[in-house]
Amino acid sequence: MKKLVIIPTYNEINNIEIIINKIIKLDLNLDILVVDDNSPDKTYEKVQEIQKKYKNIFLIINKKKSGIGNAYIKGFEYAISNNYNKVIQIDADMSHNPNDINKLLDYSDSYKLVIGSRYIDGIRIINWPLSRLALSYFANLYAKILTGLKINDCTGGFKCIDIDVLKSININNINSQGYSFQIEINYRAHLNKYEVKEVPIIFTDRTIGKSKMSKKIILEAIIIVPLLRLKNIFNLLK
Repeated sequence: MKKLVIIPTYNEINNIEIIINKIIKLDLNLDILVVDDNSPDKTYEKVQEIQKKYKNIFLIINKKKSGIGNAYIKGFEYAISNNYNKVIQIDADMSHNPNDINKLLDYSDSYKLVIGSRYIDGIRIINWPLSRLALSYFANLYAKILTGLKINDCTGGFKCIDIDVLKSININNINSQGYSFQIEINYRAHLNKYEVKEVPIIFTDRTIGKSKMSKKIILEAIIIVPLLRLKNIFNLLK
């Protein structure tokens, strides 16, 4: 079974080697694809150095900054065209513990979409200020109510996705980024009747580099979420 870890990057030169080494040490026969948004700090050059040591490291460099959603789309297309069976999403900033990849894979034979959840068995987030925690919690509640998803962590970016899901959800029609990108992937999987499993993880806020969260990402999520539900209703009425 071929498994691909996708890591989107933008100015992660101080984190990328750390996370790649931790994933390799898991010894799970994982390929790693870094999709870099032409980072000004030249993260991609660090990846090119690492590629000289390992044959399972691959790199896509975008011409300009295009967002995490577009980075994942590029990664999904790569996974489909190269006949991977499972795709694992993980952030480059070490907020997701690479050791938890094992947890996702443990359930991946029984569930087509496995989410590393911050909101199972309580709130499992370290080092976030109360304002950021409240924003995330209510964003998930908002998405859950409007879409009907039975998922506690709709916006989480740590996932294991079966290639069948990616082939079924028409990834080329996804234009959202950030929070709303994760919600849209989950919602499309839900519409295609794929059962979702949430696995508890501990999320630790980055200690190196700057967060990519912005007002634009938040506003997009507020707008996109109801549009997803309305679009589905319109399709049902056709």
